[in-house]
Amino acid sequence: MKSKFISLLAIILGLIIIIFPIMGIVGVSALISLSVLLISIYLLVVGVAIIDYNKTGALLDILLGIVLLFLSIFLIFNPASLGFLAEITLYLAGIMLIVVGVVSLINNRNSRYGFYIGIAGVVLGLLYIIIGTYISDPIVLGTIIGIWLVISGALKLLDG
Repeated sequence: MKSKFISLLAIILGLIIIIFPIMGIVGVSALISLSVLLISIYLLVVGVAIIDYNKTGALLDILLGIVLLFLSIFLIFNPASLGFLAEITLYLAGIMLIVVGVVSLINNRNSRYGFYIGIAGVVLGLLYIIIGTYISDPIVLGTIIGIWLVISGALKLLDG
């Protein structure tokens, strides 16, 4: 039951991230903050859900979720800091997506689709950094994070 809830949560959060950029209302700071906040929520829920059988992986997920939660709160309540942290935030979001992918690889070794979830995180994190370096379009960047959450949720749902 936990696995299906987490899968559906990832899909819903991913779709929220994909839908928000299409609306074009949300600014760059809010979009990045929202993306990082939704990833942190997902990691915290996954960390709590797997703590019974994978304490190391759960600890990694929870710690990463807390770091991302603080980063998103900082960006939400101090939007002027985005100008100061714009390039760092861009690379940091891509790096965090890569780290989340690596953590998924570590946590989901026994899962049928866990390898693909981790690889998707690493590949999309690298894509995020490359596209962000040359395009810097928040719609594209937010959509990449949303795509990873949808892929992750769908594969976890298939893993059952």
